[in-house]
Amino acid sequence: MDAALATRRATVPATAETSVLTLTVAGQLCGVPVLGVRDILGPQAITPIPLAPPEVAGGLNLRGRIVTAVDLRRRLGLPSRDPNASPPMSVVVEGGGELYALLADSVGDVLALPEASLAPNPPTLDPLWREVCAGVHQDVPDSSGGGASRLLIMLDVERILDIG
Repeated sequence: MDAALATRRATVPATAETSVLTLTVAGQLCGVPVLGVRDILGPQAITPIPLAPPEVAGGLNLRGRIVTAVDLRRRLGLPSRDPNASPPMSVVVEGGGELYALLADSVGDVLALPEASLAPNPPTLDPLWREVCAGVHQDVPDSSGGGASRLLIMLDVERILDIG
């Protein structure tokens, strides 16, 4: 390799990417930064917490530690889960030194998305969603293999956990 080619390759900046864990809530593809995810759990027994805000589904036991379960459907103002649907999955995240389980309909893949493709929230996005979203990625490949692409809404975990 000649020196000029080596120099050009060294000066081309690498594309910065963010690893995102995808999850689905009421059919909407969402994402959270994978570095903030502590665990992913299948269906869990959730114990109601008296006098908790409506977004708090209850508490669950994670290896002897009580974790507050936040129902993303309620938090995002979406209809309740169909009682005949499969139970929610839990994405365990940390906020303020505590663990929380974000209840999602399903958990998908980890995707490496270019940071440059994160667009600001569209002005037509529901105000409640705008409050808890960090932006959107357009044209995210559909993991079902159909060749289509979808809109992925990046959730701001800190704002999701700001309940009250």
